[in-house]
Amino acid sequence: MADLRRQLIKSAQALTAAGLNKGTAGNLSVRCVEDGVDGYLITPTGMDYATLVPEDIVFLALDDGDAARPRGRRKPSSEWRFHRDVYAARPEAGAIVHTHSPFAVSLACLRRDIPPFHYMIARFGGDTVRCSAYATFGTQALSDAALVALAGRSACLLANHGMLLFGADLARAVALAVELEALCEQYWRASQLGQPVLLDANEMAVVLQKFAGYGQQ
Repeated sequence: MADLRRQLIKSAQALTAAGLNKGTAGNLSVRCVEDGVDGYLITPTGMDYATLVPEDIVFLALDDGDAARPRGRRKPSSEWRFHRDVYAARPEAGAIVHTHSPFAVSLACLRRDIPPFHYMIARFGGDTVRCSAYATFGTQALSDAALVALAGRSACLLANHGMLLFGADLARAVALAVELEALCEQYWRASQLGQPVLLDANEMAVVLQKFAGYGQQ
């Protein structure tokens, strides 16, 4: 388990190095079993990733319900609710990343879905990346809104907030976060020049089918 804690810290620091988070912004977690209990390791609230040591990482059980009962010396991220709820709803989620990256935040503040301006949108499971309804950070209402936006998808924007996504493991979740931020930037830049030409439903259906076997299986 110590190795997984160190991997979580390295992943958090990689997000900072990639410019997706700064300071104490954002959070990430990884699904695990500790002492026979199904749960997840999550970054602590209000701590700079550069300062983290394995003992700062928090374990939470998936069956904690509405009250987080952390094991360890730190309090979990204030967004632990949507981590718990995504793991409960999406068994394919092995790791979750939430960032306040510049271009994702810019689009989230406009409360825009990302449309099929580029075929790589299909990487996240559909022909759009949805933007959730707004809710205050750290609340159950935000978690509920995120689950709606994630239906049939592995990523969404959180209105006036940032991005949320999951992957099969930490490495894939971090890579997907970098990829989504790049798409957000591309859409933002294309929109400065005019209205991007969108791929139609038929083409996106073809792309989605191709993505079912994309990459190393």
